[in-house]
Amino acid sequence: MRAAGVLAGLAVGDALGAPLEGAGPPEKQLTEFIAGGRFPRSAGNYTDDTLQAVALAESIAACGGFCPEDVISRMITGFKRFPEYYGPTSGAVFRLVGEGVPPYRAAAMVHRSAGGSRTNGSVMRGAPVGVYYSGPSLEPISICCSKLTHFDPVAGACSAWLNRMVSDMVRGRSRTAAFAHARSRCRSPELIRKLGEYRRFDPKPGLDAVLCTHAAISCFMETRDFEEAVVKAINLGGDADTVGACCGALAGAFYGAGAIPARWISGLEDADAILSLGCRLWAAPGRE
Repeated sequence: MRAAGVLAGLAVGDALGAPLEGAGPPEKQLTEFIAGGRFPRSAGNYTDDTLQAVALAESIAACGGFCPEDVISRMITGFKRFPEYYGPTSGAVFRLVGEGVPPYRAAAMVHRSAGGSRTNGSVMRGAPVGVYYSGPSLEPISICCSKLTHFDPVAGACSAWLNRMVSDMVRGRSRTAAFAHARSRCRSPELIRKLGEYRRFDPKPGLDAVLCTHAAISCFMETRDFEEAVVKAINLGGDADTVGACCGALAGAFYGAGAIPARWISGLEDADAILSLGCRLWAAPGRE
């Protein structure tokens, strides 16, 4: 099922890439779950990329749509469990919200104090929006979800692009059609140039939202199956877990859960719950 493939693909890419986070491309290509990374993790453990995506999916399924207050509450629950996993932008926002600052105000405060918020933390978690929404509201909701933590509009535009592709592919459209649709819906000249002409640029797996989204789309569009796409994405190094998660969500939407290698599903933390959540999200009332 493609909806289950989105969340499972995201989690697989996250868990595979986690040991390479912050490092250069490995000397030997990584194709299996291994332990380690910036923080102690067992093989197959995921990071905040999956924690936030799961929180968003659970919220949409429970509320029958995007509810900012419920989403942020669920995300903060995950943050309290593993605060060390979270990036500088999201982590700072969640700390302020925990002190009583309203989410959108907290995001604006962090943006000002840090001199920007164009990081990829809102892109990596957004795919559940694409599973649930398919109409013209998808882009505005993607942007509102992004702004919960990332005030910069470019981060929201990147999330909307990826979510639109997920939405189309999970509903059976080809990846070329999904890509063209996402491009047509984008209003950012920078993204239309960088993502719309992705072959002109080498993928660079950075923390920047545009670089991360470009790398994920490039790896997905230029490969032939789920495994090839995700292996290519994580072995870029850099922010490998997030590029892997974004690429995995795209590949899962297109190829479906059945295309994810069984050895990865069997080794993935909470695999059954994540697959089940994807199905619940697809069956949630009000899905477009």
